[in-house]
Amino acid sequence: MAEIIRNLEITSLVHGGRGIGRHEGKAVFVPLVAPGDLIDCRVVKSKKRFAEAELIEILVPSPLRREPPCPFFGACGGCQWQHLPYPEQLRWKGQNFSDQLVRSKMVQADRIKPIVAAPEEWRYRNRVQLKTHFSADGLAIGFYRHGSHSVVDIDHCRLVAPPIQKVLSLLREDLQRMDNAESVEQIDLACGDDGTVRLLLHVHPEGYESLRGQLQNFAERCSLNACIKSVGQGSVEIVSGEGELTVSIDQPALALRYGPGGFVQVNSKQNRAMVSNMLKLLDLKGHEKVLDLFCGMGNFSLPLARRAGHVVGIEDYAPSIDMARLNAEANQVKNVEFFAADASAIMDRFKGENLDLVVLDPPRSGNYEVVNQLLQLKPKRILYVSCDPATLARDLVPLVSGGYEVISSQAFDLFPQTWHIESMTLLKLGHVELLKSRFGS
Repeated sequence: MAEIIRNLEITSLVHGGRGIGRHEGKAVFVPLVAPGDLIDCRVVKSKKRFAEAELIEILVPSPLRREPPCPFFGACGGCQWQHLPYPEQLRWKGQNFSDQLVRSKMVQADRIKPIVAAPEEWRYRNRVQLKTHFSADGLAIGFYRHGSHSVVDIDHCRLVAPPIQKVLSLLREDLQRMDNAESVEQIDLACGDDGTVRLLLHVHPEGYESLRGQLQNFAERCSLNACIKSVGQGSVEIVSGEGELTVSIDQPALALRYGPGGFVQVNSKQNRAMVSNMLKLLDLKGHEKVLDLFCGMGNFSLPLARRAGHVVGIEDYAPSIDMARLNAEANQVKNVEFFAADASAIMDRFKGENLDLVVLDPPRSGNYEVVNQLLQLKPKRILYVSCDPATLARDLVPLVSGGYEVISSQAFDLFPQTWHIESMTLLKLGHVELLKSRFGS
């Protein structure tokens, strides 16, 4: 029988969004709690030094708590912190980010800048992936339940932009009446900065042809872009309208188009803030050689190229490189080249290039191999954009040990109501002996 822990006091929040308390000398991690809560919880995993538990009851609520605005919070796994006022969410995000980097001994505390708050804590998401499930009770569309692959049926989401919510409401009504609707596995919805919506259905092969025509009819009635993809095979097929959406960055504005399957930050306003902060931080003089790794459709490459001598963008997803080239041409940015390639496989090409700057924006897992290859190229500066402080801290170790000094590091909140953050860390090539004296051998 699972152990029940009574009267556990939650003292803080940790990376990953869970609260932490201590019981018999062991750290206990519990989701959906707030610092100051007194709770009963049930242990679901026990190790020598820590335990993971699920909340049973809040005996005494923390004064920090608020009533979660969303009726699905607690069941739906999309959010973790709706029960905390936004300033409190921001405080813990900034503290956890700073603690993790300082604890790694790769970054001095005075080099960490305050976290940049999101201008809006609701309705900020410009794209969302929803799961579907058919049962005797009908169609469920929503997010996975916390810690499971069970779909929580939601009729609205307070995080998504209004154009997406409007299409989701219409789609819920129509999809239940479509033939072979049980073949739909996932629904992707995205909107451009002008409010244009793109719908992408991921469909199992047996329902593809039937749903293709029905999706086209739905999209034409609702005046939206629609695409379909067979699960596990084939490419995305556009069935109505255009496949691309447009976002805007920089001043004067650069209009960047991206296609289905391409990456764009979910928070357009905060993405613009990141680009603006990046340009101020780097203060380019117009002659620099820049390498942008994991460049996507040119989100960083093109504003950098406006201010540098020459920029090369690398991305392994070929359709994004196609869009990056089109974006450069449409915005008349001529001093930039884009290549579809794996970053680690192409690095040798840049040996001896005397690079002034490398921008590194890898996936959540980071890229330890590329980081070590950068030590061979020795660019004067590296800007590491990360969505995971843990992999950032790991990847900073070889850079700092190899002669780079962290000049600044700053978190950006692109994901209110969740524990996730984005960050920018600037490193400059220094002297190994100086850094050893500062951080220890």
